[in-house]
Amino acid sequence: MIPIKNKKKNLEATVEEMRNFAFAYIEKYSPSKQQLKTYLLKKYLKVKVPSVNKSNISDLINVVLEDLEKTKFINDKFYSNSKAKSLIQRGSSINKIRSYLFSKGVKDKYIKTTLDEIIANNEDQDFFSAIKVCKKKRIGPARDENNRPLFFKKDIGILARSGFDFETSKRVMDLEKNEYLKIINLL
Repeated sequence: MIPIKNKKKNLEATVEEMRNFAFAYIEKYSPSKQQLKTYLLKKYLKVKVPSVNKSNISDLINVVLEDLEKTKFINDKFYSNSKAKSLIQRGSSINKIRSYLFSKGVKDKYIKTTLDEIIANNEDQDFFSAIKVCKKKRIGPARDENNRPLFFKKDIGILARSGFDFETSKRVMDLEKNEYLKIINLL
């Protein structure tokens, strides 16, 4: 006769195993809540757990995520602020930051709070970020003066794909070389 295993023990073991996977993932990547949920769902939908139905896995993952939020291992507000700061240092526009955070599953209220904070600290953040992009890609005012009119449309397109609006792009493209160099030295 085959002994019947206690389902409750197996369920607790599954939740504990899920927490361990979550801790390992958090330690390595510092994800948002949605990223961690997606990771755990993918991990557990592949694995055959005998006592747990696949429909119950989502409920178990939500329990683990709530526990991690209470213990402050995951915090979408902190994630939103830290990612926004790192994206600003790279020269990303506010539109690009908004879409990046949205794609990572951060809630709208955290995105709005973070972006309002950025705008309050520096009104013209997009302008300075566009200048950083120009420096990095050597476009616009970073180009040789003779080539600037030839590449105007191309440079505006690069800035547009980086998430900057036309007015900001035009302001950056109209900068003189010496003004651009002064701003770069301040950054």
